[in-house]
Amino acid sequence: MAQIISNERMGDDLYFMKTDEQASCRPGQFYMVRGWEQYPLLSRPISIFDRDEEGTHFLYRIVGEGTKILSKMKKGDAVTLYGPYGNGFSFENRSKVAFVGGGIGTAPLYFGAKTYRENNPDGKMIVHLGFEENNRVIDRFKALGADVRVKIGGFVTDEVQASADTTYYACGPEVMMKVLYEKVKKCTDQVYVSMEKRMACGVGACLACTCETREGNRRTCKEGPVFLASEVFYE
Repeated sequence: MAQIISNERMGDDLYFMKTDEQASCRPGQFYMVRGWEQYPLLSRPISIFDRDEEGTHFLYRIVGEGTKILSKMKKGDAVTLYGPYGNGFSFENRSKVAFVGGGIGTAPLYFGAKTYRENNPDGKMIVHLGFEENNRVIDRFKALGADVRVKIGGFVTDEVQASADTTYYACGPEVMMKVLYEKVKKCTDQVYVSMEKRMACGVGACLACTCETREGNRRTCKEGPVFLASEVFYE
């Protein structure tokens, strides 16, 4: 059980919830979040947007009854968090990276970009963000001091340049991530995608989040959510 520090609207249907959850975590991991007792039945999988001295924080979008309930919660309310779950991103030995996010898929990339910059102060980093409209999330990315390139409307992948010495990290609509991989795969196979699947438990027991890969079915919550793009977008 954690306590909400703040829960602010960042744009149409976008909310940023800060909690005092203190468990250690890695960029790309997620929690199963619950702000109610009985209905809806299932908790909601939400990526970690940030982790700092205050706690663990989440960016989410209202897409159903569960997230609608979360959006109405206030400072001091209790929220149940199960996690952190998943494998997360790895930035070891990466001198040049590009983060590519579409819509709510930008959520895990902030913690990723922040962590990369803290551990690689001289590394080269580009952040591509795709939204339907301007919002306050963009300002948070820009505050990192990164090269942030924003695409409002259209396809964020149009702005991405293929580079052999760059490692790509992406999260967003599956078609967006597939287009990114197709665009850069002739230059590099270092493309990591965070898959977004419906989940019931978050610990690999229910098999609801199965993801088809080159090596067979994998559980997004357990073996993922981060996979090499070549594993999931194979021909």
